[in-house]
Amino acid sequence: MDQDDDHKHRNEVTLREVSAAVGLGMSTISRVLRNHGSFSQATRDRVMKAVEELGYVPNRIAGTLASSGSNLVGIVIPSLHNIVFPDLLSGAAVTLDPIGFQTVIAVTDYDLDQEQKVIQSMLAWRPGAFLVAGLEHTPRTRAMLKNSGVRIAELLDTDGEGIDIVVGFSQREAGAVSARHLVERGYRRIGYVGPQFACDPRARKRFAGFSEVLAEAGASVVETELIGRTSSTEAGRAALERMLARTPDLDAVYFSNDDFAVGGLFHCFANGISVPSQLAIMGFNGLDIGRFAPQPLTTLRTPRTEIGEIGARMVMEPGGAKVVDVPFELVRGATT
Repeated sequence: MDQDDDHKHRNEVTLREVSAAVGLGMSTISRVLRNHGSFSQATRDRVMKAVEELGYVPNRIAGTLASSGSNLVGIVIPSLHNIVFPDLLSGAAVTLDPIGFQTVIAVTDYDLDQEQKVIQSMLAWRPGAFLVAGLEHTPRTRAMLKNSGVRIAELLDTDGEGIDIVVGFSQREAGAVSARHLVERGYRRIGYVGPQFACDPRARKRFAGFSEVLAEAGASVVETELIGRTSSTEAGRAALERMLARTPDLDAVYFSNDDFAVGGLFHCFANGISVPSQLAIMGFNGLDIGRFAPQPLTTLRTPRTEIGEIGARMVMEPGGAKVVDVPFELVRGATT
């Protein structure tokens, strides 16, 4: 089965279909989309409503570059500050570079409206495939991707409904495994440091899984410090300082990533707080900075490079929609 056959169930939405949906001529639809010529506001509203519902993307290069012949692969990630996403990109490059595909990368800063804008812009150039971090998108973005006529791989998360290919692991289960590790070691007064939940849906899912396991054990997160989108050791150090100023009797802190966790570890080193006897520290992602800290960090090592490689390989292959679970690993460091 070739790739054209594979996509018959996800054919690209055409201008003719938009025309049929609103009962207007294609020339009128074209004028509205180009915002050129005469048409009423009511006509514009009808056309844009159909465009939204159908997921139509105007083709800037129709007749020049068919999607099946494009050597561009669009990759959309939320950040370059966190090493997780450069690792994802390097994994994809391992697959794509040797076979002559060029990556076009966009960064959204964890903003779903910005993701919608960049995906619409990139789809207008008809990439041969798409890699996108996460499963959460605006309805318009989902419609555009679903009806793009190319393979889509959503990466890093399996907790939710995918559009086509999903490669990652359960974020909720990652949070649950972290909580079980702390509970088994007797920790009960636990704090959490992470991004604002609206900014990072994967961190939100991990926190949900983490909290659920604590509740089953008769414990809970007694203190939280939610910070902005930027992931850094500096932010983690300052967050732990603020948290301990409010609640000094915590016995463990769970950080949403290793950047934050290592910052928390630095705060403990600088202030004579013994880790883990006075305060346990746990991170997430298994970054080198945590592995080579004076006290190796307890964390979960995530297979982000492998996820990028698998996702890139799968969008190049024909076949049906599927979910690939790539397991994470609990790293028992010296901080719990």
